[in-house]
Amino acid sequence: MHFLPRVETKIAMKSGSHSISKKIKHMGNSNRFKTMILQAGLISAIFLGASSFSTYTSNKEKNTQFLIKAAEINLEEIDLGKLAQQKSTMTDVKELGKMMETDHHQSMNELIALADKKTIILPTSPTREAQEAYTKLAHKSEATFDRSYCDRMVNGHKEAIALFEKESKESNDADIRKWATETLPHLHIHLEHALACQSKCEKM
Repeated sequence: MHFLPRVETKIAMKSGSHSISKKIKHMGNSNRFKTMILQAGLISAIFLGASSFSTYTSNKEKNTQFLIKAAEINLEEIDLGKLAQQKSTMTDVKELGKMMETDHHQSMNELIALADKKTIILPTSPTREAQEAYTKLAHKSEATFDRSYCDRMVNGHKEAIALFEKESKESNDADIRKWATETLPHLHIHLEHALACQSKCEKM
């Protein structure tokens, strides 16, 4: 009879030990679950951050490509406009050349300011293709220069209008969209004058 309390005590101790063990195991499982949640959250944050950075980089590259292309257009039109004023025998073509030089020079100044704001470096000289076109036109005879120059102005401005219209609608940058939109009317006027000169050249 004296041993019964000791048995009950041992049973109680065993029961308590088992309960504590279950609690510890439950806490361990809970901590592991919390750790998994934290890891999943961290992975998601890294993925979303990488995705956002990738989108930013892609948009930056598109903006850079457009501004560089716009600069190349301006540089070519300025040089060819000067050449037309020197070489053409037609008043209308000389005036077209003067318009190209003046308007694209102004456009280039605006573009430089925009590129500076966006920390984008622009080219300062025409592309090799533009330089080759200049050389070919410079070696044209007076009889063929006007038609060749007007043809290039028509084709070039059709391409420029398509480029600027796309950028005015799709660019993610509000400043670039605004500049592209404001430049478009001038490009349309240039195309109209180029088409008129082209038509006169065809009749000669």
